[in-house]
Amino acid sequence: MIPYGRHDIDAADIDAVDRVLDSDWLTTGPAVSELEAAISQHAGGVGAVSVSSGTAALHAAYAAAGVGAGTEIITPPLTFVATQATAALLGADVVFADVREDTGCLDAAAVESLITPQTRTIVSVDYAGHPADMDALRAIADRHGILLIEDAAHSLGTVYRGRPVGTLADLTTLSFFPTKNITTGEGGAVVSADAALLTAARRFARQGLVREPEEFVITTEGPWHQEVHEFGLNYRLPDVLAALGVSQLARLAEFKDKRAYVKRRYDEAFADLDGITLPHCDADVDPMWHLYPLRVPAERREEMFISLRSSGIGVQVNYIPAYWHPAFDASKYPRGLCPVAEEYYAREISLPMHTKLTESEIDQVIEAVLQAQLG
Repeated sequence: MIPYGRHDIDAADIDAVDRVLDSDWLTTGPAVSELEAAISQHAGGVGAVSVSSGTAALHAAYAAAGVGAGTEIITPPLTFVATQATAALLGADVVFADVREDTGCLDAAAVESLITPQTRTIVSVDYAGHPADMDALRAIADRHGILLIEDAAHSLGTVYRGRPVGTLADLTTLSFFPTKNITTGEGGAVVSADAALLTAARRFARQGLVREPEEFVITTEGPWHQEVHEFGLNYRLPDVLAALGVSQLARLAEFKDKRAYVKRRYDEAFADLDGITLPHCDADVDPMWHLYPLRVPAERREEMFISLRSSGIGVQVNYIPAYWHPAFDASKYPRGLCPVAEEYYAREISLPMHTKLTESEIDQVIEAVLQAQLG
């Protein structure tokens, strides 16, 4: 089975991890600082906080943004449910806005009418590695005095209108799961140019600990003292994984080129197929393609999916609209709520997209799709 996503580990990555295993620090050591500096370098120079997963990054970002009971977030449904679950677990109400038909990303035109006095943040998702119209969302957020968060789990390495992901929102979250653009095994990060937001995210992800004496409420203890002003969680990323991330980031440009090559091969092969819609790219976006979301006729999607799987092609579907999950109250979030997202989902199949694909495997995927399309 050719997997739809796969990690890409080389000898340098293994050596980096070995060095940490042979050091004095398995966690809370220098490799974490090295990773955060490397992330910053690839995210436009903004500050970074490493965490234990992309989900942890979202949780910490929402906490830093003041998302909680009595607040709302506006978010697209075409994403993994962690985008909404982490806000809901903080007590926020989730408001779904529809997506653009071409990219599957949050439709700025659908957002503004949904803003209320309780809206705390707009949360955009870089579906497949392609961002939404972030300038339009930025203007809406600024007009209403609310924060903009970018769930960039798919898009580290993407450039939008000459600016890298990490510089486009008040808070940006990253994921380093094995299928993502780089991996630390499990891991993620929060990035922000706002020092106060970044400090709040770091504290939440470090159990809420305050270590700065000038901020202490309790001033009668000795030099060992630390205290908690607001509760947080242990979302630390250990050095042994951070070292892998540092090594992986050195190959980010290489990874981007290979993913772009795979997309070109697929685009060329499927351009003239009837009933098939290729992934769209705006003229002012240079994406790091995380997924290849091919759209096929809805009435044939399951048939084609089964055909591809039986041919050894590890296709996937990304994603069931988040509010369809039984965790959401169907009476509040009925089917049909976001019709464009639902139609996108009904037609979507993710083809294998990763840097370990060989020419022969790409050819196999193409041939299998052509055969499945013919029925």
